[in-house]
Amino acid sequence: MTDTPKEHTPNPVGRRTVLLAGGATAAALAVGAAAQDTPTATGPSTAPVAAAAVCTLTKELTEGPYYLDGQYVRSDISEDKTGIPLNLTLTVVDDDTCVPLKNALVEIWHSDALGEYSGFVGENGHDEPDNGTFLRGGVLTGSNGVAKITTIYPGWYRGRCVHIHIKVHTDVTLTPDGSFTGGEELHTGQLFFSETITTKVAALAAYKVNTVPRTTLAQDSIYDEGGAASGLLTLTALGSTTAAGYAGTLTLGVEQG
Repeated sequence: MTDTPKEHTPNPVGRRTVLLAGGATAAALAVGAAAQDTPTATGPSTAPVAAAAVCTLTKELTEGPYYLDGQYVRSDISEDKTGIPLNLTLTVVDDDTCVPLKNALVEIWHSDALGEYSGFVGENGHDEPDNGTFLRGGVLTGSNGVAKITTIYPGWYRGRCVHIHIKVHTDVTLTPDGSFTGGEELHTGQLFFSETITTKVAALAAYKVNTVPRTTLAQDSIYDEGGAASGLLTLTALGSTTAAGYAGTLTLGVEQG
């Protein structure tokens, strides 16, 4: 299930995208509503507040070989998959004005704890039911530009570090079956996870059953060590143990038109 070299090349969409350094930057931009919707941490682990808004240009990343059209618009994509909770808060802003982008569809897809994608089960060497929908879907951003999605912490497959694929669409049409059509794709990228936290997650029973060798963040062929500017999530523990799960936040800037 390794992304092929061809797919390592960013799509030539001719658009700039930027990632602002976490929810603190959104606060510095006076995007108050977005900041209110973003989980915060207390104590020493809290990220430092940005002194000023800094928009950093970043490349788009391959969508990989496992994208499927026509997925559900829904806030919880976990279905019945085993794994620890991951609550994502993703804020979409216009990169020129830093104004939140409302009614943008933020769509994600990723592998389960066994490293298998729905619609492609078996390609990481595991046998399990495949309905073609688990761990896939998206939501529309609110007036504050925020999309909140509930899922599980992803597993891994051969040749790639733990990651989540993401697309941002505008002007989509919602369909009666709970999906969407049309619109314009503004961004295709990937979200990444702290290696320190992933090491802890990989030791949990639900993830240890995946015996495929794990590629670390530093070894990954796509992540370029750019931190938030390359899609690295800010992760905050939901409880006192790793098994309680994490909240993940990131602010993504896109260029329209």
